[in-house]
Amino acid sequence: MSEKDIILRTEGLKKYFRLSRGRVVRAVDNISLEVERGKTLGLVGESGCGKSTLGRTIIRIYDPTEGKIILNGKDISGKNTRRFRQELAGSMQMIFQDPYACLDPRMTVSDIIQEGWNLNRSIHYSAREQKEKVIELLETVGLSEEHANRFPHEFSGGQRQRIGIARALSMSPELVICDEPISALDVSIQAQVMNLLLNLQREKGLSYIFIAHDLSMVRYISDTVAVMYLGSIMEYAENRELYTHPMHPYTEVLFSAIPVANPRIEKQRSRTKLEGEIPSPLKVPAGCKFCTRCIYAKPICHEQEPALKECAPGHFVACHLVSG
Repeated sequence: MSEKDIILRTEGLKKYFRLSRGRVVRAVDNISLEVERGKTLGLVGESGCGKSTLGRTIIRIYDPTEGKIILNGKDISGKNTRRFRQELAGSMQMIFQDPYACLDPRMTVSDIIQEGWNLNRSIHYSAREQKEKVIELLETVGLSEEHANRFPHEFSGGQRQRIGIARALSMSPELVICDEPISALDVSIQAQVMNLLLNLQREKGLSYIFIAHDLSMVRYISDTVAVMYLGSIMEYAENRELYTHPMHPYTEVLFSAIPVANPRIEKQRSRTKLEGEIPSPLKVPAGCKFCTRCIYAKPICHEQEPALKECAPGHFVACHLVSG
């Protein structure tokens, strides 16, 4: 794969939060990933594993502690000027998890969508052009012109998320980070939003980082999938390869929890259960981070942290028990 095919790459990316008394939370710990242009990278893992923090670090809501974020061949990990933020907004946007909290209740839908244009000095639209573009964006996400002058409290959760998508699209980004965009929505609405995201990707050639708990949805939308645990990548592979041949014990446990629609098959399935609770991020286990819950753990797992290695073509695993 050539460099032109990669829209985003992280190299040894870290985000540490320093607390009182010298304590440190390693929320994102030495992560190296690639997002192919026009494709979707899915991020899965338990709550608190660092998925959202990784997304917020990539888009520079958080400044990285260490490592590189390379967008379109340019290192964006160190810059933080006003001009840089304006340029970044035109390349990368984010759709947030909570459609109720991410929209300013004092602003109309039109004002929310126009805000990015008004803050970015490189964008010069007349009032008429802004109005036309707002209507165009609303229609693109399944809303209409009559919604432009309403306030967020007048909409349902699904409609609010569509407004959030329209706001992200307003800056014509190439990469969109979707931070659990359907988890707060009714099940009946989730499929509509997912299909909207897929249609937008096909029409506009968008690249996505899709963060979610729902493994079935990640399988539906993603081209490659990365499995996170306590701030690190445990396994990383092409969608079909990962779901067909999971190699890491943690990935096997996650996938065994995916329900099957057929009640007879679901009843007969054997499931792998995790032992104990996820460790505190303030006290990460020595060696492999998963060793305290892994039924296959050996002495080396408690002593040495495994490297993420390629165990099959394009299939990376961080486990001492999986041979390359």
